[in-house]
Amino acid sequence: MIDTHSHIYSEEFDADRNEAIRRAKAAGVRHIILPNVDSESLPRMLALEADYPGYCHAAIGLHPTSVKENYEDELRWVKLELDRREYIAIGEIGIDLYWDKTFLDAQIKVFQQQVKWALEFNLPIIIHVRDSFRETMNALASFKNCGLSGVFHSFTGSLEEAQEIIDFGGFKMGINGIVTFKNSGLSTVTAQIGIEHIIMETDSPYLTPVPYRGKRNESAYILYVCEQLSRSLNISKQEVSEKTSENALNLFKKLLK
Repeated sequence: MIDTHSHIYSEEFDADRNEAIRRAKAAGVRHIILPNVDSESLPRMLALEADYPGYCHAAIGLHPTSVKENYEDELRWVKLELDRREYIAIGEIGIDLYWDKTFLDAQIKVFQQQVKWALEFNLPIIIHVRDSFRETMNALASFKNCGLSGVFHSFTGSLEEAQEIIDFGGFKMGINGIVTFKNSGLSTVTAQIGIEHIIMETDSPYLTPVPYRGKRNESAYILYVCEQLSRSLNISKQEVSEKTSENALNLFKKLLK
């Protein structure tokens, strides 16, 4: 299994980060992808990648909730990092209208600039979409048929939205612990999407699956995402693990290096 989205470098893991990674390995997690938030989160993320080379993989990007008055400075920093070294992906980027709509125009500008860099550096993108599906698709419209690829992280949308993503081309949907929530309705949607369009993630320390909902999430708990997908898709856990890992390897090609 591959955890394609984990913030295990965050402060929530300072007391037991190494133990959490050991538990992930014991659970069968082969790789963990680390999405970035902003310039402040980068040192912790790179330190973790250095501690676990070939296992933890850093992405680079400016998260939409970090788009503030200084966004131009943050964007320059992202470009400097892309020029400085290789990253697994550009992310976590996107549009978030749940917390604040003040910087919507800036969020769109920042998102589109980072998409352009993804094409320039031939990297997939990790998209954060919260209360902003239509705005996100509108922002992506001019990039259709350009070879863009990536994942709609923490997908919780409708079947119609899933189909729109599939029709765009190049994108997978990241499924995490929300699929285990009884009232989310996500299992019904994933059953109709099909395993070929899905990769697994945890978004740890957030979105902890049942039976640990309400506690801190960690990469080892991807097992519960796998189990629920197995039930909803009516295929074995082994097939879920193998196919979602294959999807992730095809998307995040630098994992194979």
